[in-house]
Amino acid sequence: MHTVRLVLLLTPAALTGCASIVGGANQPVSVETRMSGAPVTGATCKLSNDKGAWFVTTPGSATVHRSAEDLAVRCEKEGQAPGIASAKSSTKGMAFGNILFGGIVGAAVDISSGAAFDYPTLIGVEMGQTGTLARAQAEPQGN
Repeated sequence: MHTVRLVLLLTPAALTGCASIVGGANQPVSVETRMSGAPVTGATCKLSNDKGAWFVTTPGSATVHRSAEDLAVRCEKEGQAPGIASAKSSTKGMAFGNILFGGIVGAAVDISSGAAFDYPTLIGVEMGQTGTLARAQAEPQGN
């Protein structure tokens, strides 16, 4: 019985920082650019949030640092109007479990490191437009 109590007491401590262990603070994202629905290759895109800035040539991928802040994406190609998108940051489901099992310390670790958040894995940017992408979207919503 003493062993069971010990396991029950230590389990939440072992799960502290659970989202950071499972998913980490970094996430790969792919960027594609289009013009009137047709693929545009060779656009240079800057992805940025409060944790840093990353660059990719489309179509391509970059590993970004997760954050509670949305991921700003600006793509440029000579002869075309720039495309601008904002990929919404969303809270990962496992972050809520971490609050229950890892307590405030685990939640604080995941929030401060960015591990509690997620971006869409595919970011589609329409050249000449500005849009916002929710977690499950791959297509920007024009404004």
